[in-house]
Amino acid sequence: MKSPKTMAVAELAQPRVVADAEPVAPAPTKPKAKAKSTSMAESGSVLAVSAPSAKPVRRRGNRRSEQTVDNIFEATEQVILKSGADRISILEVCNAASISRGTFYRYFASQEELLSAFSKHKRERFHKSLAEALAPCTDPDQRFATMLTYLNNYLDIGSSRRLLLVAPEFALNFFKRIFHDAVVRFQDLLAPVFDAWDDSLDAKLDRELVCELMVRLVLSDHLVADGSDRLAMPRRIMRLVETLRRGGGGLARR
Repeated sequence: MKSPKTMAVAELAQPRVVADAEPVAPAPTKPKAKAKSTSMAESGSVLAVSAPSAKPVRRRGNRRSEQTVDNIFEATEQVILKSGADRISILEVCNAASISRGTFYRYFASQEELLSAFSKHKRERFHKSLAEALAPCTDPDQRFATMLTYLNNYLDIGSSRRLLLVAPEFALNFFKRIFHDAVVRFQDLLAPVFDAWDDSLDAKLDRELVCELMVRLVLSDHLVADGSDRLAMPRRIMRLVETLRRGGGGLARR
């Protein structure tokens, strides 16, 4: 049997053990809290990176490579001319452009976005190259003749006719998009020509009407090509304009 003294010593010692343990008790929870915090941070990082809209918006705003995008557009045209727009696959475009799917999705979120951007690219490239062809032409007659030659070559060697055969729905939508834009841009590009014609006629041609008829002639040649005469289109346009100038059609008196 323990003596009272021994029991007293034991009772006095017990609070000291508890008191010493209390500050130590939270210690095991610190690594757990830290691990939990780290895990949440890592999880948040993964979610931020994998969010579908985060990376494309950031890339498009600041880091788009024009050369890579041009390569994608060239590959898209190859694939469409080969298989049609309805059967285009992102993987096939990536293979043709020699890029990974990850690189593709830095610039385009979907097949639909790619086709819309490709259509706009084709339209802008057409107008840019036409403007560059007309830039050196200071003489109005030379400028008009150069434009007719450009349009004829576009019909003769361009890919738009082939596009109409293999992807008719896509091609027709492209023509609809380019129509009004072309009418407006043709008026701007032919402004010096119209100015000269107005002076010689002492009247004002309806520029919008003339340009609209030109665009319609070009588009109709896509739909019903006349392969018998390579220069038929420029001659038809010239005959149209000469008729308007001589006969007064499409004229508004000053």
